[in-house]
Amino acid sequence: MIWVMEAREIGREVRREGLLTDLLDLRLYLVGLYVFLALPAGMAVFVLLFGGVVGGVMTLPFLVGAPLLLGALWLVGALAEVQRVLASLLGLRFTRPALPPVYSGVLSWLRATLSDPATYRSLLFHMIQLPLALVCWTVLLSLLAVVVVGLGAPLWVMNPANFHVAWRDSTVQLGPWAVAGLVLLGLGALLVTGGVLNLIGRMWVRLCMALLPRDLGDEAARREVVALRQAAGRVALGDDLHATLTDLTTQARLASTARTVALVAPDGAVRAHSGPDDLAGLLDALPAAGEASVRVAADGGVLAVLPVTLPASAGVRGGTLRAEYPSGMRPGPDELAFLLSMADHAGTALHAGELIERAGARAGEQERARLARELHDSVAQALYGISLGAKTARATLDKDPARTQASLDYTIRLAEGGVSEMKALLFSLRPDALEEGGLVAALSQHAHALEARHGLKVHAELNTEPNLSPDVQAAVYRVAQEALHNVVKHARAGQVWLSLQEDEAAVRLTVRDDGRGFDPAEKGRGTLGQRSMRERAAGIGAALEVLSQPDQGTSVLLTLPKTAKTAPTQRAKVGA
Repeated sequence: MIWVMEAREIGREVRREGLLTDLLDLRLYLVGLYVFLALPAGMAVFVLLFGGVVGGVMTLPFLVGAPLLLGALWLVGALAEVQRVLASLLGLRFTRPALPPVYSGVLSWLRATLSDPATYRSLLFHMIQLPLALVCWTVLLSLLAVVVVGLGAPLWVMNPANFHVAWRDSTVQLGPWAVAGLVLLGLGALLVTGGVLNLIGRMWVRLCMALLPRDLGDEAARREVVALRQAAGRVALGDDLHATLTDLTTQARLASTARTVALVAPDGAVRAHSGPDDLAGLLDALPAAGEASVRVAADGGVLAVLPVTLPASAGVRGGTLRAEYPSGMRPGPDELAFLLSMADHAGTALHAGELIERAGARAGEQERARLARELHDSVAQALYGISLGAKTARATLDKDPARTQASLDYTIRLAEGGVSEMKALLFSLRPDALEEGGLVAALSQHAHALEARHGLKVHAELNTEPNLSPDVQAAVYRVAQEALHNVVKHARAGQVWLSLQEDEAAVRLTVRDDGRGFDPAEKGRGTLGQRSMRERAAGIGAALEVLSQPDQGTSVLLTLPKTAKTAPTQRAKVGA
């Protein structure tokens, strides 16, 4: 259930009144244009409908009357469409059906038309339009006559020969005070004309909204369901928060009768909007959760304000969803419930974006912790060894030159290993380093780091750089990195053979060691590392094969067919 609160005292806060407020409003002149066209339009409608009905009734015995009566009935709906177009001058927008109705014949059309309440409402509007337009014209012409006489009084004084009034046997002459009074009367009538025209516009707006809307209850429900489904899909995708919020406001505007829909932050800034109006700014009174506030907007329209609620654990506040309607229009309870659902979707999107940001920060902290461990285990240990080697060389420089030479050689090896470790860390931390330096350079640096840190003899057979996309390069490098890590952790090997080859059919990566090997059929052996490598291989369309026997070493072979090299790039484009 949705509760609607009336903001009855907002007008003094958002609408600045003044003597010239109505006259300076452009919409007032659009209302005047509508009233000007209403009389000829009403006369044309009266002539067409009255002529069609009377002619049809009089010629009914001659078999001509039936088509005339059917034509008059058709004109009721057709002229209602013209009236809806004219009502756009009042700022009204009527929803059209998504699909035009289909009839199997004249009888089915006649049955549907006569059973449609919109037909009788449109007919009532046509009957009211002409007399109401005559009344509006009479009132406005009377006021304009007073305005012309009053503001034209100075011309009367300046040209008495052209403007004279005779009363019986005498001629009326206007004095200065009379002229001033007439001018004031004309100015007052002008201000009154603006106010009266404003009231007339509101009257026509309410009349059009009461009699001209189509009966589209099912159509409106269908649009709202479609909008909510698209909004849910967009929120679930969650790829870009700003694009998601913009799409939500667009869907809300298209599925409702609002002129503008905007998502506004608690500080009054607009997060996303759809429509011509600017709905930014702070509000003194905000609706409670699950409620909607309908109030007068700053430009005289109707503003619906709905809360964007987020969980209490969220680190951000939701703000409001605002929908502005033209003056005289008012959203119904069903539409407010729909807008409240869209506001809830916006709150979900904001909460998801906040969680993603929080997860990214957490991932950054974990990556920094991993980097600190890597630096401690590799580079820091190497620097400590370099320091010990240098101190030993200095202490034995004069006493034992041979030992000094051995200490210096040890220090140099540690320094080279530290440089290799740093480069390997850079390649693992910066995916673009693969694109800049290439896969061959990355594998070479990793091989040097293994030799320096773990004392392995790495036989690297790395030929020319294969033609791979950046995503595929990263995946191949991670597979090699995992395979070499398993060698260090499990194999107890002394030598490792690392090979990267490319031929016409495929790109092949081979990592082979002379370690203790294992039985692949034995349960629980290497399942986690192999699963990681197999997932990466499957992600780029490659095949991974692990061969091993106890005391016979292990071989890891990754085969990437040429046809699969661009698969990640294609998937990325499809996902985008």
